[in-house]
Amino acid sequence: MSKRRAKGDGSVYTRKDGRVVGEWTDAHGRARYMTSTKMRKTEMSKAVRKKLQERDEGITHDSENLTVVEYVDRWLESTQDTVGLRTYQRSESSAKLHIVPTLGRVKLEKLTAMQLDKLYREKLKAGLSPRSVQIIHATAHKMLKQAVRWNLVRHNVAANATPPKTVRQEMHPLTKEQAQFLLRTARQYQPQYYALYALAITTGARLAELLALQRLDVDLDAGTLRISKSVHNGRVTAPKTSAGRRTVRLSKTARDAVSKHMDLYAGDVWMFPSPVNDCSIHRATLHISYWKPVLRLAGLSSAVRFHDLRHTAASLLLGEGVPIPVMCQLLGHADSSITLRVYSHVLPDHLGTAALAMNGLLEDPAMV
Repeated sequence: MSKRRAKGDGSVYTRKDGRVVGEWTDAHGRARYMTSTKMRKTEMSKAVRKKLQERDEGITHDSENLTVVEYVDRWLESTQDTVGLRTYQRSESSAKLHIVPTLGRVKLEKLTAMQLDKLYREKLKAGLSPRSVQIIHATAHKMLKQAVRWNLVRHNVAANATPPKTVRQEMHPLTKEQAQFLLRTARQYQPQYYALYALAITTGARLAELLALQRLDVDLDAGTLRISKSVHNGRVTAPKTSAGRRTVRLSKTARDAVSKHMDLYAGDVWMFPSPVNDCSIHRATLHISYWKPVLRLAGLSSAVRFHDLRHTAASLLLGEGVPIPVMCQLLGHADSSITLRVYSHVLPDHLGTAALAMNGLLEDPAMV
């Protein structure tokens, strides 16, 4: 007589409708089931044994029957205090505006890479840019990576999905002459923002960092500027990394511009105040009402972004031979590899200088 299975060791049986059912007890003592119309009892028995082995080895994956929309809410809540505001807002927007409407009802454990690929294709057809779809993919990958950590699912299916390729947005750094003409134009037609443009070109600071500047961040006696925060949609946040907190020394051009600006245009708190509320000017207002007009007045291409002033600073200074580690600190990069990757196109002319220097060091007069 065969020995009866202990409770929880799993069983397989066939229902009247022909479905094969596998039953076992998980690590939490809950009954779990698998049903199939295609599997034989031997195949189902193998699948159940695998589940039991994972249970006994402590490998538990229990999605708690969550749908994608239910999991998204839980995941966003868990990240709210662990990432920067802008990162959280981007994740929330991608998840709730793009992932949930299409895949929200899908069971988390049933989500597949194929479904994600289909979502990406649909978003591209709807007119989203490849970069926007890449952000959706990055959000899906992050939230499913956490699901794996929480043992809700076994695999991160986003790792097998294929986001669209993007072409890196072309930089439009200004030449020395163009930068000078832009500053002259701003000083004549937009004197209240001349200091903003001067700081962007001479320090390479990001727009969000410049708009977050307050009077107390400026030390005219020492000729320094402290960059320690960013502003996004009126909310001030800390930099993503410690490297983002930095004190930069002002050039004479920037120092003179800031000094005059503080006397004439700065608010009681903010260096570049909004005309409508107690905060700095909103970047969209600056872009539409001031940046685009000053480009036209200076005869520059409308393709030039404010962020290209940061690239202008880096290109001009690297062209003058400023070392990469110094540029890394000035720009607030986490490490020099980022500076090298972004601005490698500026460096080739200096490689010839290095070769000539090495020739001078090792040239053997006897071999001449």
